[in-house]
Amino acid sequence: MDQLELEIDSLAFGGRGVARSEGLVVFVSGALPGDRVRAEVTKQKRRFAEAKTVELLRPGADRLADHCVHDGEPCPGAPWQGLPYERQLGHKSEQVGEALRRIGGLDDYDLEETEPAVEQWRYRNKLEYSFGEREGEPILGFHARGRWDRIVGVEDCRLASEAGNAARNEVREWAARESIPAYDRRSREGVLRNLVVREGRRTGQIQTRLVTSAARFAKPPVDLHTVIEGDSGGTEGPTGALGEERLREDLCGLELEISHGAFFQTNTEMAERLYTVAAEYAGLSGSERIFDLYCGIGTVGLTMARGAGEVWGLEIVPEAIADAERNARRNGIENARFVAASARTGVRPLIEEAGKPDVVVLDPPRAGLSQKIVRRVIECEAKRIVYVSCNPTTLAPNAAQLAEAGYSLRRVRPVDMFPQTPHIECMALLEKA
Repeated sequence: MDQLELEIDSLAFGGRGVARSEGLVVFVSGALPGDRVRAEVTKQKRRFAEAKTVELLRPGADRLADHCVHDGEPCPGAPWQGLPYERQLGHKSEQVGEALRRIGGLDDYDLEETEPAVEQWRYRNKLEYSFGEREGEPILGFHARGRWDRIVGVEDCRLASEAGNAARNEVREWAARESIPAYDRRSREGVLRNLVVREGRRTGQIQTRLVTSAARFAKPPVDLHTVIEGDSGGTEGPTGALGEERLREDLCGLELEISHGAFFQTNTEMAERLYTVAAEYAGLSGSERIFDLYCGIGTVGLTMARGAGEVWGLEIVPEAIADAERNARRNGIENARFVAASARTGVRPLIEEAGKPDVVVLDPPRAGLSQKIVRRVIECEAKRIVYVSCNPTTLAPNAAQLAEAGYSLRRVRPVDMFPQTPHIECMALLEKA
């Protein structure tokens, strides 16, 4: 592949540096504005190319030294750690505005300042690690950037708490003592695949889940054991409890229990800020009917329930609905109901049972809402729609579709759930015109 010397002048959505070379726009992974780098071209089209940084020839004037480094490499989970934090916030605001304008054709709304993170480091309550081997010894860490076949060993990841790091290292040391081989996806041999570490930030609980191939070995020092058959690269499969089955956490005054497969925001402190903003945008007076679509374990709806008349949650994962119902009972919340159904097929029956809502809360996956689900949301005829988005490039077309149906985009606030990364979470309020 060709190598180029490039000056990075800006950042693209998704976090890659942007440079120009002989009429080409080049998107460069591992580079930040102001850097001069040597980069290897990995893909080239007529008008643009993609490249990866091979050598940092001259750092940008305000580039910070990397703080989270593993085996001599910057942490793959913290690609923006060289960017001063205020600039991270600025870039995220700009990229939200650019997505809404360029993709959605939307510019008549209030783009509020990005809500900064409570903690810039050691904020993640969940991390997934992969097993590998080096010189016959097990290592436990992350895939090297852009590589599925090489694991970077981790001793102290500054995205995780000290307790979370200690739990990971304990499992690695157990694997070394027991001489259990890591799984090799090329040869399809070996046992140890992944380790998932979750933390109750307020409760102090650490929950570990070991993911392996089917094999016999000494009891591991973990809470849960998942067995994967075949060459699946995932971490979900039949799971048995060896210790604590559910994670306990306190959030917005609620006591929550979370099953191992249920989604929960990976930054507890900023999840509280996110849900506080959601309640603010919902504008509750105490009597509203809320539909919480994609409700998961019910966190958004349950945090709003005490300020609303009634909450109806919809979620396709039955285990998450069971968690939501359990959490409602645990917290004495009697005005919240939860239904196991998809947003695509479950909204019309929900309207028939409950009546039309005053507020719809949406927290979809990164792909956003399909056109059919947007139509179902429109059929709700809610006064307000509160849209929690983890991807501004899918929020933008959805907001434009809702605008065509008579809604106005009023407010958007980015909330920095993931410092040191380009990932952007934001809250949007749409109101019936």
